Amino acid sequence: MTWIALKMLTGDRSKYFGIVFGVMFASLLIAHQVSIFIAIMERTTSQIRDVQEADIWVMDPNVRYMDETTGMADTDLQRVRGVEGVDWAVRFYKGNVRARLAEGYAPGSTADFRSVIMLGIDDDTMIGAPREITRGTLADLKQPDAVIIDEAAFNYLWPGQPLRTGMELEMNDHRAVVVGICKASPPFQSMGIVYTLYSRAMQYAPPERRLMSFVLAKPQDGATTADVCQRIHDKTGLKAVTAERFRWMTIEFYLANTGIPVNFGITVMLGFVVGVAIAGQTFYLFTIENLKQFGALKAMGASNLRIVGMILIQGLVVGVIGYGMGMGLAAAFFEGTKDVPALLGFHMYWQVMAGTAVAVIFIVLLASLLSIRRVLILEPAIVFR
Repeated sequence: MTWIALKMLTGDRSKYFGIVFGVMFASLLIAHQVSIFIAIMERTTSQIRDVQEADIWVMDPNVRYMDETTGMADTDLQRVRGVEGVDWAVRFYKGNVRARLAEGYAPGSTADFRSVIMLGIDDDTMIGAPREITRGTLADLKQPDAVIIDEAAFNYLWPGQPLRTGMELEMNDHRAVVVGICKASPPFQSMGIVYTLYSRAMQYAPPERRLMSFVLAKPQDGATTADVCQRIHDKTGLKAVTAERFRWMTIEFYLANTGIPVNFGITVMLGFVVGVAIAGQTFYLFTIENLKQFGALKAMGASNLRIVGMILIQGLVVGVIGYGMGMGLAAAFFEGTKDVPALLGFHMYWQVMAGTAVAVIFIVLLASLLSIRRVLILEPAIVFR
């Protein structure tokens, strides 16, 4: 019976390919859009993930997400350090600054300045420094006017030029020399990242009364992170959250205050609906055209359960083929665009592949159910008409 079901399925090539195309299109669109959506949400928390030493982030009580920074008083650092259970606490600056090219217009550039994300790390411990430096060393950051930029920032500031150190910038009328190049997680905004010491960041940053963005802290051995966060809040009045909670605060803000989830959700739903419509309609027409064959099988003694099994086998075959082709095309897209600056960090997630497989199962089942009903009420005598 399985062989008969497959011969019936592939007998009409146009309808067979139509069903496979419907499933392929749906799986491709779902996997592609959901993967991009997750990657964008991951980008919003890139700076949090890159600071792996700190378990606790302390900030102004009104801060809602990573890119919304409100300066704290320098005395808040000592207040946090004085809380019971805190092992260490250091300053951390994050802000957007305007970097002006010292030599003027760069080749391929249309302006002599660019906005960049500047991170000021602790002068002594260098907590928050980039994890992977490809040119130069972290110790070079101790040199006068030294900064380390990520590879995306170099290509952003000097497009078309080979990666090298020694380039000069001007930020807030202060000279900056690139002494190192690193790799960093791509941020939500398509801007480069500049690392420097906290004391030097105070010179590069726009003048404000309070410039300390965050206090990074770690609990002592034996103290739970949640308890220390609560003690910091009770004693200082500042907001103290775990790194994981801060990540979710940032993601929740973008989910609630931007149109990103709605737009991607509509696209994914359209992919599912179109897949059901194409596969269901084509599968239904395919079954209608083969009613005489199903009637002949029933006249020869095939039970309804056996006929339903044949239809489900046909649906399973087109589902597996369409799903495989859709995943292959989605993976090929991410592989082909992995070096595109705007799409850095975008890739397929195994969770997305698993979720897409579940969606394809529903598409195949819905398409099969439209056909099964006609077969179940079919009279075997139709073959003699």
